[in-house]
Amino acid sequence: MSVRPILKMGDPRLLRPAQPVTEFGTPELQALLDDMFETMAAADGAGLAAPQIGVPLQVVIFGFENQRDVPDAFAIPKTILINPVIRPVGEEIEDAWEGCLSLPGMRGVVPRWAKVHYEGFDQHGEPVSREATGFHARVVQHECDHLNGILYPMRMDDLSLFGFIDAMNAAVPEE
Repeated sequence: MSVRPILKMGDPRLLRPAQPVTEFGTPELQALLDDMFETMAAADGAGLAAPQIGVPLQVVIFGFENQRDVPDAFAIPKTILINPVIRPVGEEIEDAWEGCLSLPGMRGVVPRWAKVHYEGFDQHGEPVSREATGFHARVVQHECDHLNGILYPMRMDDLSLFGFIDAMNAAVPEE
């Protein structure tokens, strides 16, 4: 296992669609997943997509016990999701702040479906199928966007709600 470098916005590999995984249960797939979990933990992330470490496969991982940046978020079980499909449940859309390991130190307000159903496979090819709401739904949508070459700023409606965390935290509100 090893921590891999995370590609940053501007690297053209982040904009390319990922390819489906065709072989499950292989040592290579397990090594990729081990590296992804180690990389995500080292970066204190909530999720990671394979394209973020330069691997153009439809593989995402997510999950955490406590998320420092989102203290009111409920724990999400560690999940491996391969060749995912996401469908909205209902029509409600929520705006909320997001960050990304490929845009370190930045945040933006992104509209996302409030509730989704996602399915795919685990590393052994066993089906995974769940419904998610709140931060869980947001994380799944965010990570799966990476598989289609989409970074969260591409989903934003208002770029005035996008910036560096330290500058936003230091800003003095207008009176």
